[in-house]
Amino acid sequence: MNCSDALNRPTALTLIHQKIPMIITDITVPANQFALGCLLEAYPDIKVELESLVPLQSGIIPLFWVEGGEHDAIEATLHNDPLTRDVQLLTEADGRFLFEIEWSADVNHLVQPLLATDTEILVAEGTVDAWEFRLQFPTRQALTEFLAQCREHGVAIDLRRLYNPTLPDEGGQLTTDQREIITTAYERGFWNIPRDSTLEDLAAELGISGNSASQRLRRGITTLVAEVLFSPPKE
Repeated sequence: MNCSDALNRPTALTLIHQKIPMIITDITVPANQFALGCLLEAYPDIKVELESLVPLQSGIIPLFWVEGGEHDAIEATLHNDPLTRDVQLLTEADGRFLFEIEWSADVNHLVQPLLATDTEILVAEGTVDAWEFRLQFPTRQALTEFLAQCREHGVAIDLRRLYNPTLPDEGGQLTTDQREIITTAYERGFWNIPRDSTLEDLAAELGISGNSASQRLRRGITTLVAEVLFSPPKE
């Protein structure tokens, strides 16, 4: 899996509007150390993609897609797993099967740290060798706690990359004028389809020429995208 392609990244404009701090990581885990490992062992040619992970009082119910294999055999294998409480096929689309499965609370030592630290799974794909995740943590402390809990339970985590896609601060490369026009464009629906305002409208509101507005907006977006989405990995 190429997580960089698979992630539905928050847009730069959304980050400006919401100003939400977050820590995003790419990790790899051996296939047998995450739920559904038995399925990947039984059918090494399939690919599994986790859709969601929802905590419940009695356990967790994930939705996941399976590409390849026969759905009857896959469902039977899951029913035979002692950690499975219930499983059912929800739908089929383009040769992929969407399953809903309920596990016991003892599913394994990776799921529990995910739930304990309020971690969001952005992308998760499993093959016979490994699971690859892109995870979003609410704080850096949550990431630290997650890694500590995984180590405590013997889960082999390979932390491959760490992102911190927060807005640059006031002393960053994005200038005050660039921030102003990007924010105004967002608030006035310039990015909507169809647009609710034009570049000329933005220029008039800010009291600058159309040419200045165009250059300021283009340079600001270029800087913002580079800083927010393509900053170098941090140790």
